[in-house]
Amino acid sequence: MSDEKQRFSVSRAEGAVYKTGLRSFMEYRDLGIEHATHGKFRAHVVRIKDHADGAHDMHTTGLHQHQCDFQMFYVLKGWIRFVYEGQGEQIFRAGDCVLQPPNIVHNELECSDDVEVLEIYSPAVHETLAVDKMPEAAAAR
Repeated sequence: MSDEKQRFSVSRAEGAVYKTGLRSFMEYRDLGIEHATHGKFRAHVVRIKDHADGAHDMHTTGLHQHQCDFQMFYVLKGWIRFVYEGQGEQIFRAGDCVLQPPNIVHNELECSDDVEVLEIYSPAVHETLAVDKMPEAAAAR
């Protein structure tokens, strides 16, 4: 870890703001640790965006990978289904914790309308790259 001292940070539930982020069909509540960790980490709560009529769009993220050093998520509510390079399809439910190794190819396939996940990754700003196909070794499983 660097010599930069982390700052104290609090993100209170009261008055929490959700904004559109990487995925237009999701909304993100930034938990404020990026500034406190000098850009080393970001944490947010992610949920599916509601429409005015209460409906949700069907969606998928498409095959992609994150150019980061660390990424984990913890399912707070609902369920979410992914496919992962070398791991096949996986369904995660409330209480499940997932560590996604750096650069693993994956795709969110579907989720419940009420899904909420806590995601933490490093560095706070990194590239997400679209991938054309699942790597061969993983596709054969």
